[in-house]
Amino acid sequence: MKTLLLLRHAKSSWDEPSLDDFDRPLSARGRRDAPRIGRWIAEHELAPDLALVSPARRTRETWSLVEPELGKGDVRVEFDPALYLASPAEMLTAVRAAPEAAERLLVLAHNPGTQALALLLSSGDEAARRAMHAKFPTAALAVLDFDVDRWLDAGPGGARLRAFVRPRDLP
Repeated sequence: MKTLLLLRHAKSSWDEPSLDDFDRPLSARGRRDAPRIGRWIAEHELAPDLALVSPARRTRETWSLVEPELGKGDVRVEFDPALYLASPAEMLTAVRAAPEAAERLLVLAHNPGTQALALLLSSGDEAARRAMHAKFPTAALAVLDFDVDRWLDAGPGGARLRAFVRPRDLP
């Protein structure tokens, strides 16, 4: 079994409108929410073996706040330029290219791709799928389980949605 964690970056700041989208940092709320999601991942023993992260500033900052909360030591991380504002198809290509040794894979990227990929891949838990469809807010996490041995075999409708967690759901 393979587990995919799809994480949208935490809330970014719009305080400097002249900044390029790629360079926007996290807001105060984003800096508060990211570690909370990291703790939830750790509490549910879902720390990834590999994290694929968009190289945008807000995703890198989100990862820098999530990773220390995982309690796993150093998680292998790859900053993948293809994940910046990626479509669901581009994100799925990155997932399918992940090494087979990675049992748990975290993809940290942007919307609308993250939300669309979670909906494309998942089945089961209709209430959670409806919530994801309505809104996949910043720092939200979808946990998807695939009954496959290779990431290459991950495909549409092939995952069971184990959890959909939003920062507002956490204490």
